[in-house]
Amino acid sequence: MGQQDTQPRWRTGLSGWLRLWWFCLGVEWRYVSWRMRLWLYPEQRESIQTPMKQTLLIVRHGQTTWNVEHRLPGQLPGVSLNEVGRQQAARLAEALRVLPLSSIISSPLERAYHTAEYLAQGRDLEIIREPDLMDTNVGPWAGQVIDELAKNDPAWKAYVKDPTVAPEGIETFPQVQQRVVAAVERWLARENIGAYPVFVAHADVVKLLLAHYAGLNPAQAGVLTIDNASVSMVEIPRDKPEESHPHVVAIGWNPQPGWLKAPEPEKPAPTDTQEAGEQKT
Repeated sequence: MGQQDTQPRWRTGLSGWLRLWWFCLGVEWRYVSWRMRLWLYPEQRESIQTPMKQTLLIVRHGQTTWNVEHRLPGQLPGVSLNEVGRQQAARLAEALRVLPLSSIISSPLERAYHTAEYLAQGRDLEIIREPDLMDTNVGPWAGQVIDELAKNDPAWKAYVKDPTVAPEGIETFPQVQQRVVAAVERWLARENIGAYPVFVAHADVVKLLLAHYAGLNPAQAGVLTIDNASVSMVEIPRDKPEESHPHVVAIGWNPQPGWLKAPEPEKPAPTDTQEAGEQKT
């Protein structure tokens, strides 16, 4: 009897991991294809009027001192970027310079908003604060060191194991996902949002948005890796929405400046005749 009860759960778990593996493999292929399209057809970057599709750029904020200390910030104010975080945000802004970002919507928490300010530099874009993009509300755990919680708090260990269930006053992953997806969809419904909207937020928020658009269970979102100042991308077709669905193109990508510029062909080495002519002149 016990074997009959556990076997379906085992199969369900294996199916979930296989689906996640297949999803990540598909993302890698779509990312390579997306990047090659922009290299080969750079004019596609500028098609921001009545777009056939939208490319959502979902950015995690740059590094903070609390990230280094493994301290939970939650929704506490006053957690700003450190020097490394500012450098990361500047590098990300430079890497995205070739894309015609059409709008920037940010969590109002300082670490996210300051990252958004780097992205807005040199662009005629206003940063819009969206409270529903704030980090997970971790209640009394905010400000505590994760390692200490893992040692001393059974409730925290249970939450890490299954973030779909939480003590009172703590947001579950499904609750966070519900509010952030509603916020993003609300902004996407606006006509002036453009083809390249940017949403600047936090690791959990990015993970749960990607899980939503990928059709993954919120509990599986925790296995995704979202680094500081990384960008994740989702393509949403707009010409025939009833016949198509969103495609996750990149997960937690740390782009370097120049990542979207087509490689220039190598210049041929000068011949002996050319070198001799240059010496004479």
